[in-house]
Amino acid sequence: MSTFVLIHGGGDVGWHFHRVEAELRARGHDVVAPDLPADDDSKTLADYADVVVEAVGSKRDLVVVGHSFGAFTAPLVAERLRADALVLLAGMIPAPGESPDDWWANTGYGSAVAEAAERDGGLTGSADPYVSFYHDVPRKIADEAMSKERAHPSSAASAAPWPLAAWPDVPTRFLLCSEDRFFPPDFFRRLASDRLGIVPDEIAGSHCVALGRPVELADKLEAYAAAVTG
Repeated sequence: MSTFVLIHGGGDVGWHFHRVEAELRARGHDVVAPDLPADDDSKTLADYADVVVEAVGSKRDLVVVGHSFGAFTAPLVAERLRADALVLLAGMIPAPGESPDDWWANTGYGSAVAEAAERDGGLTGSADPYVSFYHDVPRKIADEAMSKERAHPSSAASAAPWPLAAWPDVPTRFLLCSEDRFFPPDFFRRLASDRLGIVPDEIAGSHCVALGRPVELADKLEAYAAAVTG
């Protein structure tokens, strides 16, 4: 069985994965889903990685998963722990030396959102979080998720260059959400090809697929683990 290391995105907490964590544990896997530091503008991406590494401890057979902004931290963790696999879930694929602050303009995110919004009547990029993030998440769970929002990442983590000189030598998969209204699917199809040289896998669901489709996400993650463990 595998240990899934689940790294949350911006403004979030490890609770974001509680539904998929329960599903993975029911299948016999172990799960680590820590809260990364928040409300501290001095913390860096390396500090975030330290928290995850400490939470993992001596666990092995690791599949590291980075959701959204968590994709800036996940490769650091995967390299340090020599993970069996790295999965970016609707993840902001970093480039060596690129800061998270610069990522948005460098990737053409704004234009991609505008094009998608024109096609779908403004659903993509909506200022209403129930439309842009949680449209397939049960309302009670969406409300709880928003009640847990925190000031993460820090300005220091966002401004500093991504520290790796190259992508880690870890089997990497990209899983996009085909109903994502925050990161348009076509945007990630292009970015995964340009930056990782891979065709992304797809799962039906919103940007918060871990809350909306936990069984389906657990199926995908379990399949990735099986592929690297034989």
